[in-house]
Amino acid sequence: MKTHQSIILLVLCTLSFTPLSAQQPQPVIFSEDIPAKPLLCPTPPMGWSSWNTFACDINEDLIKAMADEMVATGLKDAGYIYLNLDDCWHGERDADGFIQPDPVRFPSGMKALADYVHSKGLKIGIYSDAGSATCGGKPGSLGHEYQDALQYARWGIDYLKYDWCNTENVNSKGAYSLMAKALRASGRDIVFSLCEWGDTQAYSWAENVGHLWRTTGDVNCCFDCELDHGGWKSLGVLQIMDKNEKLRQFAGPNHWNDPDMMEVGNGMTESEDRAHFSMWCMMAAPLILGNDIRSMSPATAALVMNKDMIAIDQDPLGIQGLRYRTESGLEYWLKPLQSGAWAFCILNRTLSSRTITLDFADFHMFDNLSRLTFETGSHNYKVYNIWAGKEEAPSNKSRKVTIPSHDVVVYRLTY
Repeated sequence: MKTHQSIILLVLCTLSFTPLSAQQPQPVIFSEDIPAKPLLCPTPPMGWSSWNTFACDINEDLIKAMADEMVATGLKDAGYIYLNLDDCWHGERDADGFIQPDPVRFPSGMKALADYVHSKGLKIGIYSDAGSATCGGKPGSLGHEYQDALQYARWGIDYLKYDWCNTENVNSKGAYSLMAKALRASGRDIVFSLCEWGDTQAYSWAENVGHLWRTTGDVNCCFDCELDHGGWKSLGVLQIMDKNEKLRQFAGPNHWNDPDMMEVGNGMTESEDRAHFSMWCMMAAPLILGNDIRSMSPATAALVMNKDMIAIDQDPLGIQGLRYRTESGLEYWLKPLQSGAWAFCILNRTLSSRTITLDFADFHMFDNLSRLTFETGSHNYKVYNIWAGKEEAPSNKSRKVTIPSHDVVVYRLTY
C-alpha cells in the first residue's frame, strides 16, 4: 500500500501529463515501460454488465439481485464470473480528490457491495472514462488515474472498463497506458478493458496495456442494422461481426478483441440470439451478457449456458475463428481448437431458410495463425452437432443441412 505522500506524488505526476491532439496523433507510445500485465484472462472473460438493459438506472439493490441470480440460474457455474457495473455509479470526488459512489444509489458504499459480490463466488467490475467526464456525464478519470486505481483496489474491484468519451486533445495510447500503470501500481490485480471503440486501433498497440479492447462501436439489439444517433452510430450483430472478423491476428490468451457486450435475450428472435452467441464464441470474444437475468427465459438460459458452445469460446488454444468462404448469403467459419479439433459454423445471413449438401471434403485450409491444417483427406473427423446436441456421421460422409434464416449450424470436429 502506498503512503499518503506517495499518493500525492503520483497524483501530481498524472496532472503533469500533457494531452496530445486527437486530430494530430503523435508517435508516442507509453506502453514500453509498463510493468508486465498480470495473467488474468488466459481465455476470454465471461460475465454480465448493467448497461444494455439498465443504462444509468442502477443501484446496489439491483446489483445484489443480479449477483444472487448469477448463482441461482447456474450462470456462475457455467463460467460467467464478472458482475460489471457500467456508467452512472459515480458520486462526487471527496476533498482529497478520491471518487465516491452515489450516496443515494449506493448507500452502503462500493466496498460493501464488492464484499457481497465476492461472497457469492463472483468478481466485480466497475466503469470509468479516460476523459474529463464519462459518457453519462459523471466524473471521468483524467488527472486522477492513480487515485482512481488506488480507490478501486481499496474497494476490491476486479475489472475496469475504461471508456473514451470527452477526450478531446487526449492521446489514447498515453491515456490507456497511464491507467494501466496506475492499475498495476494499485496493489491489486484488475482486468483492464479498453473501450475506445476501435477508433485509435488499440488492437495494434495495446497488447501489453489491456486484457481486452473494443474493436467496434456500440452494439444495438438488432441482427442486421445500423442506427444513426446523430453524432454516432450503433451497429447490429452482423455489422459488429464484420468489423471484428478482420482482426483475428491481434487476439490471443490474455489479450482479446472485444466486439462489445451481447444482446442475447433482449428482444431478437431465438434464431438470431443463437447466431449472435455462436459467432461471439467463434470469434473467441469476451462473453459479457447484457440482459435482465432475473427474467431470463428458459430458452435464453439454455442458449447462453450451452457448455459445448462455451467450450469453443474458452478453448485454451486462444485462436479467433475466421470466415473461410461466403456463398449466396451463407458463410462458412472455421476455428482451430486444442488437440487438433476444429469448430465449423455455417451462418445464414439471409431472410430465407437454406438447405444445402455439406461435404467437408470441399474445405481444406492451412491456418497461418495457428499453424494447423483442416482437411479431411488425412483425418476422418468425428462430427458433433452442437445445437442439435448429437453425434452425426463422420466427416467423410456428406449430409443435407438446413440453416434457418438468421441462424447457424455449428459442429465440433475431432479425431
